[in-house]
Amino acid sequence: MKHIAFLAAALLSTASAQDTSLHEYLIEGEPWKEAVSGYNFTDGLCVDAVGHLFFTDVKAGKGIYKLDAETGKTDLFLDNLPGISGLQIGPDGRFYACHNKEQRIIAISMKGEVEVLLTNVKCNDLVVSKKGHLYFTETPTQSIHLITADKKHVVADQGHIVKPNGITISPDEHTLYASEHGGKHVWAWRIEDDGTLIGGAPYMTMWLPVGKEVASGDGATTESTGRVFVTTELGVQVFDQAGRLAGIISKPDPLGKVVSCEFAGKGHDQLFVAAGDKIFSRKLKVSGYFR
Repeated sequence: MKHIAFLAAALLSTASAQDTSLHEYLIEGEPWKEAVSGYNFTDGLCVDAVGHLFFTDVKAGKGIYKLDAETGKTDLFLDNLPGISGLQIGPDGRFYACHNKEQRIIAISMKGEVEVLLTNVKCNDLVVSKKGHLYFTETPTQSIHLITADKKHVVADQGHIVKPNGITISPDEHTLYASEHGGKHVWAWRIEDDGTLIGGAPYMTMWLPVGKEVASGDGATTESTGRVFVTTELGVQVFDQAGRLAGIISKPDPLGKVVSCEFAGKGHDQLFVAAGDKIFSRKLKVSGYFR
């Protein structure tokens, strides 16, 4: 309980009073627009400094695909890397990936050179800090893993979060968040200077579909002022730093699913969601946090 109280105090100390209305995010008359189509199961959304969106097709793709922020055209950026579920560009300019198909964590140069960082893990999603610490979720073992900047592997948390899935970091990089796919919470941990985690607690509560006990929390990303966006069965749920639910952005297809989300585009002010065989975008009043 001491750890939980410490974490809550640390988070609240950085969270100013905020309007929790979706009016602060949504632009009237700006609906979801289809950005990418013709794939099987899109996932692994990530962005570069320019705003180009990168993604994968987990079930049938060849590698890493790119949606150009200028032209809107999509092409295969890196080949021979099938089965990636989580993806981010790190501070060294390389891709870091949950190569779920091969049960490993890898780093990939922009030319396609692969460095294996860890093997024999059933990785789902990841995030990399500015210091180079990599965190990833391992859903079957209910674990959050850390690969430090000097490549040491640590199981940072285990047995608390129910089927951990999406993962993201606060803009000040003092807090790590992870969503529960098998529960109803988004968990938060305080990040120590060495990258280790303390004070894990179920800090945010996702709304549940009628008659269900799980929210199916999936992909997560962070907006520039610290608000957390999480894809769920009901849509994209938005939380402020104090853990309050601002509201739920409806799914592009009410009967479909959204599994990954990221801010991209020229101003990083377009929210993209991976929704099965398509990716949709929606321009917002806020912009994403780019590490």
